[in-house]
Amino acid sequence: MNRTLMASAAAALLLGALTACSSTPGQDSSDKDGITDAKSLDAAGAFSQLSSKMSTAKLSGTVTAENDPNKLLGRPNQYTSKITFTGSQVSADDVTGTDRGDVSRGGAIEAFGTPADATARAKYIQAVTKGMPALSEYDYVHGTVVVRVSHFLTPKQAAAYESAANGMS
Repeated sequence: MNRTLMASAAAALLLGALTACSSTPGQDSSDKDGITDAKSLDAAGAFSQLSSKMSTAKLSGTVTAENDPNKLLGRPNQYTSKITFTGSQVSADDVTGTDRGDVSRGGAIEAFGTPADATARAKYIQAVTKGMPALSEYDYVHGTVVVRVSHFLTPKQAAAYESAANGMS
């Protein structure tokens, strides 16, 4: 094969690969599980949708790079935005001494760049807290969002958050 033909073939392969990885403007792109990530929610948008279905949830804070206790905001493969909320179903006596943004007071919503990053975060939290009942929590992944809910909720109360999270668009 001559060099011109080889260069043309290589260019055609590269163009084909790039085209296969792109999406048409205005269309959603989906990962292998069919979860749409083109319309990824940020944490505030996710909370707005969640709280419209869960009147017990009240916004308690927006996490910034300066006040993030985990120092994960904006780091590679970590959340791109995060909010915390209180839940009126959680007894004040149960959370005495906890910090204002603690998940045990109600919950938190973390938004990620990809569904895989959101799933990895939820799995990590569950693995770390598995042997520590005082730190356990309910975690629900919806696309690029992780909804974290207090372990002080009953399974039925937590299931209502799961249902609300599944209804987010």
